[in-house]
Amino acid sequence: MKVLGIMGSPRIKSNTDLLLEEALKGAKSYQAEIEKIVVDKLKITPCREYYGCLRDGNCVIRDDMDDIYPKLISADAIIVASPIFFYAVSAQLKALIDRCQALWARKYILKTLTGPARKGAFIAVGATRGEKLFEGSILTVRYFFKAINAEYADELLIRGIDKRGEIKEHPAALADAFELGKRLVLPDTGTNE
Repeated sequence: MKVLGIMGSPRIKSNTDLLLEEALKGAKSYQAEIEKIVVDKLKITPCREYYGCLRDGNCVIRDDMDDIYPKLISADAIIVASPIFFYAVSAQLKALIDRCQALWARKYILKTLTGPARKGAFIAVGATRGEKLFEGSILTVRYFFKAINAEYADELLIRGIDKRGEIKEHPAALADAFELGKRLVLPDTGTNE
């Protein structure tokens, strides 16, 4: 089983990164092959709505997304991790998500992205404790997963954490991330849909 982690924070060794690392370790503990993409290190142009993808399922923009599409398609499970910026995912991650319009076109227009749905999980960290802190991001990630033929199967949402590395003071949250990674690769997991 291949598990792809998508790290949407611009801060390496940040709270988001540390939680994603634990989730990937959890998946690896069950012999999953893991890979982590750090979106901030990639050159991803925002979607320009050229709609070339409607012809053949391929984006006409040439950048690092060329390497990301095959990884998204071949992964058996995907973990998206992001800090919350203004009640949304990071801009870096949103650019990657928006560029998956090409995979949306393959699934819904061209009908070439088929097969059983893979599993997806969302890890989010927000500094505030707002009641609706994660609502916008969850909706974005749910529809991202739907477009790439993955089910929204699990989530870990952490409020009130901001300082770099502060999550280390919350071992229960790190343990929860590890367990999320394990659940993602085990058969017969439940779904939140």
